Amino acid sequence: MVTARAAATFEPVGRSAAAARGFVRDALLGWGLPEVVDDAVVLVSELVTNAVVHAGTAAEVHCLREEETVRIEVTDRHPERGLPSFAHVPTASSDRYADPDGEGGRGLLMCSALSSSWGVEYSAGQKTVWFRLPLPAHEAGTRYALPSLPGGELPEAAAPVRVGVVQVGEDGLVRSWNPDAEALFLHTAEQVLGLPWAELTVWPQATGAAAGLALTDTLRLARWEGTFGVRRATGPVEEVYGLQVRVRDTEGSASTLCLLVRENDRGVLRSPGGSAEQPAAVEPLDLLVGPANPDDLGELLQTIVERARDLLDADAAYLMLSTEDETEFEVRAATGLAAAGRRLAPIPNESGVGRYDSARLPTVHEDLAVRPTAAPLLIGTGLRSLITVPLKVEGRLTGSLGVAAAAPGRFDNEDALRLQFAADRIALALESARLAELERLRRGSLSFLVEASDLLAGTLEHEQTLALMAQMAVPTLSSWCAVYTTGEQGTGADLAFVLHEDEDRIDPLRALLDKTPAPDSSPAPGARFWTAPGERARTSGLADSPELSGLLGETVVLPLAARNRVIGLLVLGVGAGMRFRQEILELAEDLSRRAALALDNSRLYSERNATSQAFQRALLPPELPKIPGVEVEVFYQAAGEGNEVGGDFYDIFPIREGTYGFAIGDVCGTGPEAASVTGLARNSLRLLAREGLDAPQVLTRLNAAILDEGTRSRFLTLLYGELTPKADGSTALSLVCAGHPLPLRLRTDGQVDLAASPQPLLGVMDDLELTAEDLVLLPGEVLLCVTDGVTERREGLRMLGEDGLVQVLTGCTGLTAGAVSARVQRAVERFAPEPPSDDMAILTLRVPQQRQG
Repeated sequence: MVTARAAATFEPVGRSAAAARGFVRDALLGWGLPEVVDDAVVLVSELVTNAVVHAGTAAEVHCLREEETVRIEVTDRHPERGLPSFAHVPTASSDRYADPDGEGGRGLLMCSALSSSWGVEYSAGQKTVWFRLPLPAHEAGTRYALPSLPGGELPEAAAPVRVGVVQVGEDGLVRSWNPDAEALFLHTAEQVLGLPWAELTVWPQATGAAAGLALTDTLRLARWEGTFGVRRATGPVEEVYGLQVRVRDTEGSASTLCLLVRENDRGVLRSPGGSAEQPAAVEPLDLLVGPANPDDLGELLQTIVERARDLLDADAAYLMLSTEDETEFEVRAATGLAAAGRRLAPIPNESGVGRYDSARLPTVHEDLAVRPTAAPLLIGTGLRSLITVPLKVEGRLTGSLGVAAAAPGRFDNEDALRLQFAADRIALALESARLAELERLRRGSLSFLVEASDLLAGTLEHEQTLALMAQMAVPTLSSWCAVYTTGEQGTGADLAFVLHEDEDRIDPLRALLDKTPAPDSSPAPGARFWTAPGERARTSGLADSPELSGLLGETVVLPLAARNRVIGLLVLGVGAGMRFRQEILELAEDLSRRAALALDNSRLYSERNATSQAFQRALLPPELPKIPGVEVEVFYQAAGEGNEVGGDFYDIFPIREGTYGFAIGDVCGTGPEAASVTGLARNSLRLLAREGLDAPQVLTRLNAAILDEGTRSRFLTLLYGELTPKADGSTALSLVCAGHPLPLRLRTDGQVDLAASPQPLLGVMDDLELTAEDLVLLPGEVLLCVTDGVTERREGLRMLGEDGLVQVLTGCTGLTAGAVSARVQRAVERFAPEPPSDDMAILTLRVPQQRQG
């Protein structure tokens, strides 16, 4: 026996399958049958898709409610497609109606698996596939708060009763106007089509259901009914009773269908048991006091749940909102519940394991002790009675409001309908505030990521990058953060950095993580939950310690992947009883991607910098030899960040017993290219000098070696000499100055003169004529040798030059070699406010004065 029927036709377009799913879902929920919705929607979706996509015809869907089953029929106009060739006679017990590995007949295979019976019927020009789903026994303790059925009294109406049908588009303009509307209001369809509906209506200011609701607000409600006025073409305003229903077409466009009768005929439309206009004896619920503040959604939601609890004299209340993809509910506000009860994981709102019961219908749970799984949020709270009502905007499920009490049987159908009416009035305001919050979060997320990118790009120091990652995560994303780094193959994660918003808890947290096996270095993208720290704290008895109490709540791990490998792990955690919101996890994933690249860059920089410095240190001479009777001091500074060796170089080395070679030179340019020539020159000088060649011969051979480098060669200025301490306390020198700044000699009376004459530089000409110049340094005299980084120190157009250096050296009479070198260095640095931009080398030789016996 059929007790209810619903039918709809869907055109052969891509959106029809989605529209059919919504039609079947609303029909079954309207009959109070949420238990069979999932299976019915899956089967109808497949069958309608076959009809409108594969068969290319319109599809008719019929839903028939029978005493113990629901029968659903899908009819198309393409009978020649028929069943697959291997199926002939359909029976409910056979599985031979479809090839599970092929496309054809998949809908019939699903019917066989999910329904109690099914079949295919043919008639002239059409084919119908039907299936039946058994109705499960009603869950004890739960009933749906639907309007009561009509009783023995029928509404009285003066004949004839005219029902005006007006359709108002999303833009508020009249889209259709039927003949009864013309008769009621004396406007023809041509006169009103395209006019704003607001111009034809007179809206009450503060009575009944209209109190606090504007016309535009009611047009956006899923359903509304009440009294208002419509302007007639002539005469007074006609007072009408209207029933408004929000609908969508197969293209997804929303509009409002208005059914209008004279106020005296209101019984024809008025819902049995009440309407949107509350009876005078029942006080309507108003969950908002004053205008809603869209800038503070949290405060708005908390106000609503507290008023809902107080107005219904309940013990607790909570409000859940849909996630951004509208597939799950998140608890956003609660009162009368423990903090841990507010932080459950998102709940599927209409399908899946652990779904939220009757998401689209107001529901009364008379006793949760009978069926505790109906409200996972309230398990263990001692609450027994519960009302849940949906929040809808334009037919979309946007949230759910629940009110609970400790006593069983506390709420009735009237309480649920009053709460539903109040929920309908606030749904649009809450959705607007939620969308505004999402927009603020998106803008804040973009600003956060831009700032994070700038900070991470501002350093190449590995340790500083680790610290920045943690500091950006805490407290913006989490209460605490830990960073692990992995080996070359992405294994062996080591704890590298730990940060907590409470500095006193950093050390206890690090100690706990040190004892906890590191999370797996899985390359799978996205956040995954990690329970090991909490388990370790419980098994070791530390969970209740003052240092860790309340520290460990939900913990997630995000891989730090860069250049196709996992180089580390970012671990984020919140306090006990808390959980991460989806928006925070998505933001953390964006941060982890940027941080991974910055961490990998800092790692590569550190490795290459260490390699570069190792090679550069190999180009520097070893520890300077101690020369009897001669003080030696060297200052060396390479230009460029991270450079230890540049184009300037120096060297002092033993040649033979009692004789030492010394050199100071300048290769054209700076950086690694110049340093490569530096290595060639320094090693060649040592080798050639120890072969017994004199100074001119050494430089001639070095010149040939430089020219042999071909296009890689660079010219070189070089001061090379040999020194031999004498028994009388003096030191004999043999010098060749090949294109280099001339050495200066400081006498004991303060006089400064040139110690050599200029000769051709190296690396330019094949044939060089070089001669050695002999010099004897007496006790107390100084030989100062510098590169052009000293003499060419500039400030604007001024240059220190040879004259400036002579002036500095004149004041160094009586100073040790180290003091002379330091004074020259200070003079160069103070000559201009900017740091030196060229390599600089200072070599100072001094013969100490003889001590008087």
